[in-house]
Amino acid sequence: MALPKLTTPVYELVIPSNDEKIKYRPFLVKEEKLLLIAMESGKQEEVVEAVRGIVEECTYNKLNLGSLPMFDVEYIFLNIRAKSVGEISEVRMLCPDDNETYANAEVNLSEVVVQVEEGHTNKIELTDEMGMYMTYPTINSFVATGITEVSASNMLSIIASCIAQIYDKKGEEVFDAKDQTKEELIEFVEQLNTTQFRELQNFFDTMPKLKHEIIVKNPKTGVENNMVLQGLSDFFG
Repeated sequence: MALPKLTTPVYELVIPSNDEKIKYRPFLVKEEKLLLIAMESGKQEEVVEAVRGIVEECTYNKLNLGSLPMFDVEYIFLNIRAKSVGEISEVRMLCPDDNETYANAEVNLSEVVVQVEEGHTNKIELTDEMGMYMTYPTINSFVATGITEVSASNMLSIIASCIAQIYDKKGEEVFDAKDQTKEELIEFVEQLNTTQFRELQNFFDTMPKLKHEIIVKNPKTGVENNMVLQGLSDFFG
């Protein structure tokens, strides 16, 4: 006699970037095992792939996951995790008041949302005549470039992968990034002056991200520190 099948609950959420309503389920033991193995490996690229696999399976393979901004994928995964193993996550934080004492704090994952900094825009005006339209990093762009974290050393590659269009009002031309090579896009970025490049950096600094503020009390000094969690990894520290 075949064993009975367990009923898995189905939930709904709205994707932050496009307001699309989707259905999802908690992850199963076999999927959680893949995530734990990836985390134990210490390799960020394996964790990214595990997150991709879990989100795809738990949203019934109905999303074009590779085209979604990374913050959407992180938000969906956070909700899946909350419904799978509990909405309260314990994090361990270094208290900034003495910069030496660690304290544990609880985060209610159901309260975490994607936040956008004031004044954020995807249109970068380089001059009165020329500018760029940017897209957000996706899980595909991270995997394709082999980059899992944005740093000073790989900033040019990240920027190149996030350019959608370069426009020239004077020449009335629009150059789609998909028609250019990565090398050509990097070369274009390298021509920017400091002020122009700062505008590009500001795009990444202010783009939507998982963000949540908590109060962490230093057990040694008794000082209450206001701390900001940002990005998926911070919520499971």
